[in-house]
Amino acid sequence: MSPSDPPAIRVDGLSKSYGQFLAVDSVSFAIESGETVGLFGPNGAGKSTLLRTIAGLVRPTSGEVFFDGDPFRADDSSAYRRIGVVTHESMLYDEMTARENLRFHAKLHGLADPRRRCERVLETVGLTRRGSHFPDEFSHGLRNRLSLARALLHDPDVLLLDEPYSGLDQRAVADLEGVFDELDDRTVVLTTHDLDRGLDRCSRALVLDRGTLEADLPTAPLSNTEFEASYRRAIGLTERTDDR
Repeated sequence: MSPSDPPAIRVDGLSKSYGQFLAVDSVSFAIESGETVGLFGPNGAGKSTLLRTIAGLVRPTSGEVFFDGDPFRADDSSAYRRIGVVTHESMLYDEMTARENLRFHAKLHGLADPRRRCERVLETVGLTRRGSHFPDEFSHGLRNRLSLARALLHDPDVLLLDEPYSGLDQRAVADLEGVFDELDDRTVVLTTHDLDRGLDRCSRALVLDRGTLEADLPTAPLSNTEFEASYRRAIGLTERTDDR
């Protein structure tokens, strides 16, 4: 990437209110192409709201989001082709098989040769043999993988993932990590409560508390202990001490 290229994502003074409740409070940051950035924070910190607002699923109260320097407009269909989104709502149809779900979404995106593209993403997430199964037959981890396949269908440059590890056992986490390893050329923003896994996966950590961005930390120089200490300071907690 040239130094003159705009960041893949720029968030400028983004706020979101629900009545009197300020869920996201004037948050600003930039993410370069190819970075994997984690949004960390306690429950209610505003992580999911921020991610959904960046994705265009929630309209901001104020502020703007830019992709590759272009302002994101909710009525601009071309903007949605740049991003793939996985939220707590799977956006899957249980009355359709996994393969039928993907073909339906491929047609919505107007993809050329949707059958081939669907088979490719099924292979990417390790679900080729389960393509004829229905989502309600899947474990939580398999549904996550199918949701990720849906998000990858149109080959987006940016992936926005809300708690991708939530509710997964160790094997499902390992499977998902293997999928993510194949996507290291994408720009990824993910929310997670898992500090250790986030430290391993992300090159930067954005720490939110009560809707405010409290820290922007590069993860590479930090040990797990140092990262946890920095996180706890950012959200106003003291480091834990042993009971005497």
